[in-house]
Amino acid sequence: MVRPANVHGLVVIDKPAGITSHDVVSRCRKIFGQRQVGHAGTLDPDATGVLLVGLGDATRLLRYLSESIKSYRATVCFGTATDTLDAAGVVTETVDMHVTDLQIRHATQQFEGEILQVPPMVSAIKIGGKRLHELAREGIEIAREARPVSIYRIEVEATQCAAQPQTATMFVECSSGTYIRTLAADLGVALGGVAHLESLRRLSVGAFGEHESRSLDEIADLTIAAVLSPLEAVRSMPHFEPSAEQLAKICNGSTFSSSEFLPVTLFDHPGPFAVRNARGDLVAVYERRDDPRGVKPAVVLAHAVAQ
Repeated sequence: MVRPANVHGLVVIDKPAGITSHDVVSRCRKIFGQRQVGHAGTLDPDATGVLLVGLGDATRLLRYLSESIKSYRATVCFGTATDTLDAAGVVTETVDMHVTDLQIRHATQQFEGEILQVPPMVSAIKIGGKRLHELAREGIEIAREARPVSIYRIEVEATQCAAQPQTATMFVECSSGTYIRTLAADLGVALGGVAHLESLRRLSVGAFGEHESRSLDEIADLTIAAVLSPLEAVRSMPHFEPSAEQLAKICNGSTFSSSEFLPVTLFDHPGPFAVRNARGDLVAVYERRDDPRGVKPAVVLAHAVAQ
């Protein structure tokens, strides 16, 4: 099959368990025959669900998607702690716990809102130039500062309290940077014992949900037909078409005053803004300047400008 040299857009993947997010990127490089591929928001190897993969110029849009609200279905196992805070780790502690459905539901409520989380050692955060998971593999554990995250919604969907091990399956909607494995471990402590994350599925990233995700095999069969356009990739942003004269300036990275550039309906919108041309192609993403009366280009898509 002959494919274009470069594909620009977004693929919504249903990541299977047992492979890393980087493995998914490598597979997509082979499927689409190009090197410029990246993902928004790492999923652990054992986790499944929505992973957004950008192709070509759309990789420059991934930072907006990474910052989106995410939702998960997580199963927490009580009474056992592991060194990775999930089922893939080595058991470090066991506690004889007997919790009720009501106790679990009550304990989860304290995690709603803005909370502080200590990132797990098995994470991609860099400290001193090295990622924490690299240090963890060397048997090194260092102190980590707690970071603020937001849990917008946490809902217990089911509990298994009549047998051991006791478990709870929860729906969690949270901010970027939230570690569900840490949430699981903290919930165990809140119930007077320990716990770890037994399984995790990501249900959505921003406006992209599992209902539109596809397996890697499906994407390999569909190829271009599975790719969403760059404009669709930023579907949550307000978008508009400027004048032809302004489009020419955008190609040169020009800044504008808000009053001359934005539609009246967007004067008070904080941004960012997706700018399209007459064909409906995403040309650029503009953001507010330090001076709120102006806007500046954050991303200009070279392939759209060249058309």
